[in-house]
Amino acid sequence: YFLIFAVMRLTKPTLFTNIPVTCEERDLPGNLFNQLMKDDPSTVKGAETLMLGEMLTLPQNFGNIFLGETFSSYISVHNDSNQVVKDILVKADLQTSSQRLNLSASSSAVAELKPDCCIDDVIHHEVKEIGTHILVCAVSYTTQTGEKMYFRKFFKFQVLKPLDVKTKFYNAETDEVFLEAQIQNITTSPMFMEKVSLEPSMMYNVAELNTADAAGESESTFGLRTYLQPMDTRQYLYCLKPKQEFAEKAGVIKGVTVIGKLDIVWKTNLGERGRLQTSQLQRMAPGYGDVRLSLETIPDTVNLEEPFDITCKITNCSERTMDLVLEMCNTNSIHWCGVSGRQLGKLHPSSSLHLALTLLSSVQGLQSVSGLRLTDTFLKRTYEYDDIAQVCVVSSEVKQS
Repeated sequence: YFLIFAVMRLTKPTLFTNIPVTCEERDLPGNLFNQLMKDDPSTVKGAETLMLGEMLTLPQNFGNIFLGETFSSYISVHNDSNQVVKDILVKADLQTSSQRLNLSASSSAVAELKPDCCIDDVIHHEVKEIGTHILVCAVSYTTQTGEKMYFRKFFKFQVLKPLDVKTKFYNAETDEVFLEAQIQNITTSPMFMEKVSLEPSMMYNVAELNTADAAGESESTFGLRTYLQPMDTRQYLYCLKPKQEFAEKAGVIKGVTVIGKLDIVWKTNLGERGRLQTSQLQRMAPGYGDVRLSLETIPDTVNLEEPFDITCKITNCSERTMDLVLEMCNTNSIHWCGVSGRQLGKLHPSSSLHLALTLLSSVQGLQSVSGLRLTDTFLKRTYEYDDIAQVCVVSSEVKQS
């Protein structure tokens, strides 16, 4: 061949770490090893034995490539002959398990290449698949005698998974959805977590619950330096609330399973940036049945044997009109104040009504609000609601804070 082809991956340098060699002064070398380490320009003065370095070293191997990072490579074609070659075309393709991508910056051929000259190109690609990748580099050219030449080289590498992401959903009674995202660093080096955000679906607004107020300022619950060490896991929490135009549509919100997707941005070593975006996260749609009862307002703490008020919201989640009757059943600790068995009237599909109720507790401690019954007179079907909420009951002599 007239041409020589070379490929080099472009990565950031790393900090050089020396291997300390030392001995006690009474040993045969005496203080020789210690003095050599102090004179070594790669060691940190005063900490020669801690394997710390102040110098940078170029990568000695191909290194690891992780999903979400940008793969950069330098390609060079050098004319190693004493003849001029013509019509040089350099092509770089990346073959994955699902597709073949053209990474060449230019698709036009170079007219001629003189001896000892070269054609250089730098390619970039954001890695979006894990598994085996093959960089296919092909060169075609024409010699002075008109002979057409062609050769290819293959560079195989593996793309690894940098993060392990697990999600859990918690459905609240107020149509809110809480998402817990567990993110684990499964690489061998620390990561700086630049951003972890949730992009909600069109029906929800999101509130991040990963900050705390301190001295009037919002601070991250993970501290000022959000580094994630290898094999460490961090938990992020988000609250999704239905938008106002969907909040009253009980049937629509009940069936929503697509919540949104996580957007994760991190940096490693000397600032290499990586980004991952999950697919649409889906939850199991909550089963509320035909009638849904939720609490709108309830006090946290109440006095023993003193009446207190709560507000309930009753929603018709079925596709038919209901005629409801409310019954209130006392328990050992909770006693309802009011008339049981009263008519609530007709409730149309996807409609709601608010109900103010009064009750009192005869037992101290954390008590469960139970004993509500709703009967649909059309189908003679009764819906029971127990353990709706908890309230703390204290003696009236105890001053509530």
